[in-house]
Order: sequence, then C-alpha cells, then structure tokens
Amino acid sequence: MTVRAVEPWTVEPVRRFIAESQARLVLVMTPAGQVLAQSGFTRAVDVMSASALAAGIVASTDELAALLRQARFGALSHQGALHGIHLMRCDTPRTPLLVLSVFGRNTSLGLVQLFAEQLAVELGESAPTEARPRLALAEDFERELHQSLNALFGT
Repeated sequence: MTVRAVEPWTVEPVRRFIAESQARLVLVMTPAGQVLAQSGFTRAVDVMSASALAAGIVASTDELAALLRQARFGALSHQGALHGIHLMRCDTPRTPLLVLSVFGRNTSLGLVQLFAEQLAVELGESAPTEARPRLALAEDFERELHQSLNALFGT
C-alpha cells in the first residue's frame, strides 16, 4: 500500500505499521487535523473529513477527561460489523500526533493496538527535533493547502 506524506520522516514507520497490522486506511495528523501522512484514501475530501472528525473526537475526549479530573484518554477504538477504527495520540519531540487507523476483518483490534504502540515509538524516534516550521499565514494558506494535497495524492 502506498504511503503519501507531507513529512517524509513519517513514511517508513507508517509503511511498517500497515504491513504488520493490515490496516486499510491510516492518517497521521496533528491534533489540529493537519495531515502529515496518509495511506489508503483516494479522495482528498475523505482525508480532510476524516482528519477533521478525528481531531474533533480527540478534542472532545480531552475535555471529557478534564471534566472527570483524569489524564487524557490514550486511545479510542470502535468495532463495527465490517470495519473497526483505532485512534490514538502519540508524542514526538516536535509535536503531539494523532494516528487514525481503519481495519477490516483480516486483522484484529489487538494486533492493531500492538503495532500502533510500536508505530508511536517509531514516529517519536523518527521525528525531527528542530522547531516546527512557521505557522501558515492566511495569505499562504491556500497555496500551502494545495502543496500538501499534491504531496498526499501525487497530483
């Protein structure tokens, strides 16, 4: 399965995760929903929708944890009849990341969880330690969005 990335250091860890876990779709993103890598998605609108929803889910569960006066939830999973999802946070020297995985009947939640923990370690080890590039300005946003989509979809 092809991994497309805006941040090249994410490619090999995600490729290994997919091979080991048999995940069908994977997104690596910031907590704000900015996608760094994706695999399995064929439409940009699906990537944008999934990343926004995943970021919203994590933000909501962070607030629920705060209301309960407990630490953040580490991961969230749901199992459906045909597909399951696993959503986790992982820390890197540069920034926290979120990883959304969608998997089918050909694997199990336990295997996805096991290899997701390994992915978190590998992302942490692979991440550059220098400061994150500057924030996008409003006038640069559209250009940078198109550059990111081109990197993620090879267009």
